[in-house]
Amino acid sequence: MCVYKPIRGEAPLWDFPDGTLANREVAAFLVSEASGWAIVPPSVLREGPFGVGLVQLWLDVDDRIDVVELLRRDDPALRPMALFDAVVNNADRKAGHILALADGGLRGVDHGVCFAEEPKLRTVLWGWMGTPLRRAELRTLRRLRRELDGDLGVSLRTLLAPEEVAAMAHRIDRLVASARFPLPDPDRPAVPWPWY
Repeated sequence: MCVYKPIRGEAPLWDFPDGTLANREVAAFLVSEASGWAIVPPSVLREGPFGVGLVQLWLDVDDRIDVVELLRRDDPALRPMALFDAVVNNADRKAGHILALADGGLRGVDHGVCFAEEPKLRTVLWGWMGTPLRRAELRTLRRLRRELDGDLGVSLRTLLAPEEVAAMAHRIDRLVASARFPLPDPDRPAVPWPWY
């Protein structure tokens, strides 16, 4: 079972280049894996019945777990996802994009509007805004930054514009320099609508 999103079915967006959403979803998976956070289900580009598109492993969710309640109490299991969203500049982290699995794990989906050059972070995961990053988180960010200068960067540049990869490097540099979770931008909406 998988999710298949063909590129030719993507709706045009005014603030993202046409035909790039599937690439961004695969790029999010690569960053997720390189970080070790395992946020994004396995995702690849594949030919399908409607052309090339994103193919992502289907994950069964545990309907007994209330994601909204996890958000209300700033469940610590969501913290890596909040940091991941800051790294990839996720412009659309809704509650419905968080999958709670039977094994207790949490995964994130729908990363087609990530990696913009300009700041666009909109998320329901603001529970840690401005709080200090942990040593392990800083180590992960530094390692991720080094990998951007190597194989990860090479792979991402096949999916994203070089300027978008450079912008991600700058975001990581800023996170490491501040050693804190980012704050919402006061000049733009901080939470996507609808939020679920």
